Amino acid sequence: MSIRAKYEKELQGIFDSLVLMCRHIEAAIEKCVKALTDCDFELARDVFEEEKQIDEMERSIEQACFKILLMETPVARDFREVSAALKMITDLERIGDQARDIAEIAIQFKDEGYIKKLTDITKMAVIVIQMVKDGVQAYINRDLELARSLDATDDKVDGLFNKVMADCIELVKKDPDNAEQAVMLLMINKYLERIGDHAVNIGEWVEFALTGSHPKKIK
Repeated sequence: MSIRAKYEKELQGIFDSLVLMCRHIEAAIEKCVKALTDCDFELARDVFEEEKQIDEMERSIEQACFKILLMETPVARDFREVSAALKMITDLERIGDQARDIAEIAIQFKDEGYIKKLTDITKMAVIVIQMVKDGVQAYINRDLELARSLDATDDKVDGLFNKVMADCIELVKKDPDNAEQAVMLLMINKYLERIGDHAVNIGEWVEFALTGSHPKKIK
């Protein structure tokens, strides 16, 4: 097997692992939000296991990347691809952490009724899940246009973030007894907004891998 063919095979292994890691992240976000909306505490605890698997996959992909860098002496384009993967898995691991954080907050609500409908929060979750998937697919398919589109998609997340924040502030103004729950909802809101930011970071690392330049400072 030629050096080039060996590199492509090992890179494909990284691609496959990233797809699997992305699926676990998708499941973690879906579960933590469903646990919140359904008051399902067992489902919330399932997110803890998803997060452990995400951590393990980060370490496995990191080792595979280092192996390529140490053994295959990649050329500049190849070096950027592998370096981008190393950066991306850091963002993906942090997304797993944030899904766990949301699950932990979901458990704190217990059987309380919510001070506001969770429609905007669930909308945010759907958008950020797709952003993470698009970021990973952009890397695998070397799709620069898709990678760059994530920044515009994140504007939708920011819009929902601002709406949830404004709603919670208004609810506290109307009734100070809403404050404790409003704070927890705002924390969830912030974690979802940060997941969107990490997805944008992934897109920016894809752009670096493909063009050699990074569009802006990492969030």
